[in-house]
Amino acid sequence: MSELIPASPISWPKDKKSAAAFTFDVDAESAILSFKPEANNQMSVMTHQFYGPLVGVPRILNLLEKYQVKSTFFVPGFTARQYPSVIKSIVKAGHEIAHHGDMHEQPTGASRDEEIKFIKNGIESLIEIAGVKPIGYRAPMWDLSWNTPEILLANDFLYDSSLMDADYPYELAVQGQSLVELPIHWGLDDWEQYAFLPDITGVGLIESPKKVIEMWQIEFEAIRKIGGLFILTNHPFLSGRPGRSDALEGLIKHVTSCSDVWTTSLGDIASYVRSLKLKPREISKPL
Repeated sequence: MSELIPASPISWPKDKKSAAAFTFDVDAESAILSFKPEANNQMSVMTHQFYGPLVGVPRILNLLEKYQVKSTFFVPGFTARQYPSVIKSIVKAGHEIAHHGDMHEQPTGASRDEEIKFIKNGIESLIEIAGVKPIGYRAPMWDLSWNTPEILLANDFLYDSSLMDADYPYELAVQGQSLVELPIHWGLDDWEQYAFLPDITGVGLIESPKKVIEMWQIEFEAIRKIGGLFILTNHPFLSGRPGRSDALEGLIKHVTSCSDVWTTSLGDIASYVRSLKLKPREISKPL
């Protein structure tokens, strides 16, 4: 294994010193049913997930329109098939639709052939329902396998947003080619803050939105200071709830008020990073 080299800071467009993206994983029921199929018998649990596309997405779309923020929505194929009108409303509002598995399957729990099938099925559903061939991918549970980057390139993806080893975007070396990587981390995900379903999501700690937004804003300011990329990941069935969306609005208002920050979709950011022609980084599987 060769020594890993860290990602380097990049220059941002025009007068911008850093970038930010507000992203939403529209999992709906798939996030639960992918690992606990029998949960479809739990009516309360299923309605908790229904809330995302039925109520959360429209509320979030209104919020993004208010602040003129172009966002990225990661959509499993299952969600597109279950809620076609909701997904079409996201496209109509001018946001990016990206790939998030077919049934929210974790890549590391699948064989190579199974993972290829999941990705192809998701692509087909997004093309059929949304009229969009996705260029971006986020691994369900952020659980990318060592096979995934090569499979993504074989299916013409431009970028992935699942890895956690950098504060800056970079080109990930893949079989003599490269995939734009837009790095994330667990601290900027609302699942760890708000998700609770009995016997499904763990201890049941549900944080105050005030505390959550304070934490995210601290992280934003630190990333802004170093010229990095701030990517927030929210789920409509969690952050689409009234108190949480109100708190999220405060953060969006603050971020968009920062004239030195480029706030846009991940697709736009990935296209810009590709234009920089960065030298690809090698990442090797530990022995």
